[in-house]
Amino acid sequence: MSLLRALQQSGALRTLDDALAQSLRRLDPATPDTVLAAAALASLAVAQGHAAFDPAQPRQVVDIDLPWPDAATWLQALEASRFVAVPEHADTESAATPLVLEHGLLYLRRYREYERRLASGLQRIAAQPMGSDHAAAQSLFETLFPDTHDDDRQARAAALALQRALVLITGGPGTGKTTAIARLLVLRIAAAIHAGKPVPRIALAAPTGRAAERMAESVQRAAQQMAAAGIDADLLAALPSGASTLHRLLGPVRGSPRFRHDAGNPLPCDIVVVDEASMVDLPLMCKLVEAIAAGAQLILLGDADQLPSVEAGDVLAAILGAAGDGLQTQDDEASPRSLRGSRVHLLRGWRQSDALQLAPLAEAVRDGDALAALALLRGGTLSNVHFHENVDDPLQAQPALLTHWRALASCSDPAVALELAGHLRLLTALREGPQGARGLNTRIAAQLSGRRIGTPPAWFPGRLLLITENSERHQLFNGDVGICLADEHGAPLVWFAGRDGVRAFHPAALPAHESAFAMTVHKAQGSEFDDIWLQLPRSDSRVLSRELLYTAITRARNTLHIAGSADVIVAALSRQASRVTGLGWRLG
Repeated sequence: MSLLRALQQSGALRTLDDALAQSLRRLDPATPDTVLAAAALASLAVAQGHAAFDPAQPRQVVDIDLPWPDAATWLQALEASRFVAVPEHADTESAATPLVLEHGLLYLRRYREYERRLASGLQRIAAQPMGSDHAAAQSLFETLFPDTHDDDRQARAAALALQRALVLITGGPGTGKTTAIARLLVLRIAAAIHAGKPVPRIALAAPTGRAAERMAESVQRAAQQMAAAGIDADLLAALPSGASTLHRLLGPVRGSPRFRHDAGNPLPCDIVVVDEASMVDLPLMCKLVEAIAAGAQLILLGDADQLPSVEAGDVLAAILGAAGDGLQTQDDEASPRSLRGSRVHLLRGWRQSDALQLAPLAEAVRDGDALAALALLRGGTLSNVHFHENVDDPLQAQPALLTHWRALASCSDPAVALELAGHLRLLTALREGPQGARGLNTRIAAQLSGRRIGTPPAWFPGRLLLITENSERHQLFNGDVGICLADEHGAPLVWFAGRDGVRAFHPAALPAHESAFAMTVHKAQGSEFDDIWLQLPRSDSRVLSRELLYTAITRARNTLHIAGSADVIVAALSRQASRVTGLGWRLG
């Protein structure tokens, strides 16, 4: 049996993957079966978050026993195919073929070009001289960072931002990434004013609306702290008052994957700061970097231990790999386009409340130490961390979940309802199945609305909604959460938080959406909640990883509940969320 036929019969391929292989067969019936199968797998790999397909490790994409070809033989067949380009140089555009073979990886051409263009753009930014007046900022620097001599890594990040056009600031929850950003932006503003230059134009952005809101709130809190410390009010007034999603910043073009701002029409910004950079996928990061104007600075913030983006690529991890561990400085002999020395990793602090003792568990999960993690969960020594071992139905185990959601329906003020809704969230590892977000949302909606499971979802008061696509027309973006409440005439409206207060939409006018009582961990990334209930599936799944568990538990501010079996937790912590990508070697 041919490999393509075996893949078809296994049910592993999507219709789209098989269609690509069949298109190539129609164009050239003599195309070897291994090439057709590789084309289908390259398409499937992108759907699974990989940038490319690795013929030497096909089970990363389809983890079943199939007649997999020898890797060397497979690569030879691909190299000989008319449908596969083999570029001579990593920085040159490939020929216009559907597939590209490079560095042992098979790409859909578009994704190879995203990688190439992103690497080139990052190296372009890294090579730009800053030309800041360090002496002018010295006095203010010492005021903002009085502990400079005690290995203050926030101070190190600020100093780096005065020297480098590409800056990477990483760290776990609450390590002060946005606080450092607010202070270093004040330094940049002060240096510009001292030099007689215009105040730099600054943009704050994040992948989702909620992450952007949190970023803006953190910067404003830091500004208030600086005001209390006596920092000049004029400097603080120049800080941006809000943040936007990356899509809103770049300017979507309706009906097109393109943005208004690109290499030919760059962003009118001198400094662009992006929070939650681990969530940014390969195509979006490529388009963002290309839209950074010549001479502008790009600052990326993120937690390297969180989940990679939902879509293709593990961009932040590849960039950090090229930048090093953040302890070394720029090598004198390194290429001026090198990213080496552009990272600072912050260590101290967690954003959780004093009542939540999460740090030891988060460290064990991050390190994949299952024995330590289970000992901490079972020992009951971590305050406000609760382990519900072998529980697989959160609605029965924790009736307070339904009580919380029922209370939302009685709120007369949509702003208050949205605030209360953000206090608690049920997180799941999977989308489908009894412990998946879709199944749990169906059950929750049925119990809250009184409608039978299987009937269309009702627009009942208190229903939580999650927007799943970007809509420039509505100014609603993927990840925005709304709540359904009746107006004064009893008609249902869906309310969302906006820059100038809450906004109401008729349900029929909304872009694509789904219920949001339960959310997958991926969807919750970039948000935080007072109380988290993490429901793990009854049996192991490839989706589970230490990054998923780490991301989930660090969404909690006050209380964390973890429900599931020890076997599932052990299996998850033994697995890392690896992605096939060539961005790391492109960046050196």
